[in-house]
Amino acid sequence: MICTVCRREIADYSNFCYYCGARQVPSAPVRRLMRSRLDCKLAGVCGGIAEYLGVDSTLVRLVWALVTVLTGIIPGLVAYGVAWLIMPEMPAVPAGEHAAQHTAGTP
Repeated sequence: MICTVCRREIADYSNFCYYCGARQVPSAPVRRLMRSRLDCKLAGVCGGIAEYLGVDSTLVRLVWALVTVLTGIIPGLVAYGVAWLIMPEMPAVPAGEHAAQHTAGTP
């Protein structure tokens, strides 16, 4: 990796430059747990968890429903409400970008 300030070679795992001390920007984007705007039934909590974990949202909803029923309904509903309040909502995606994301993988 090259330091963005002094342009010297540093190790790829470095957070700071050895030479000038400048903080290095991480190369990989940071994933955030957010409520989904695209895959939501009630508030987007299960859709957001599914996007964060990289699994199907139906599987997350099924697991959440089973845990809610098996724990006596109230704890699951309270946990969902707390997640709804705590998890930020995903920023809005412009219509053109949304269409481009879904058609990018098709030939």
